[in-house]
Amino acid sequence: MSIYRCKHCGGLNRIAPQPGDGKRPVCGRCKHPLDLAATPQDVDADQLHKIVGAAPVPVLVDFWAPWCGPCRMVAPVLQQIAREHAGNLLVVKLNSDDNPGPGAHYGVRGIPTMILFNKGREVSRQVGALPRPQLEQWLDGALRG
Repeated sequence: MSIYRCKHCGGLNRIAPQPGDGKRPVCGRCKHPLDLAATPQDVDADQLHKIVGAAPVPVLVDFWAPWCGPCRMVAPVLQQIAREHAGNLLVVKLNSDDNPGPGAHYGVRGIPTMILFNKGREVSRQVGALPRPQLEQWLDGALRG
């Protein structure tokens, strides 16, 4: 069973392995087609709180800002990680400029900061951009944790 977040309504959807019938799964709440590519999704403070508390799979949150060069450098790496872990890890992005509350709540002092949550609790964090091998090593260690 895999978990995907609907880009339209934010609903979390459990998706069983699909037979090769060519049909694309839709959101159980709003009926929009689901993005099975699992690209990182932008969230606001309310959506972040809901997804961290409700997700049955780990959630990787990227605290970033549009003006941050290292944030832009790590974005493609996070896209690759999201695709590789599709269904087993949700990757979301929170713009810290537009949503300062969660950063203060979680003690984010610099960006980019990536925080991994599991079952509503923080299990690990990485401050600063890392090359893909090091970011994957951090994430794999945290997921096995």
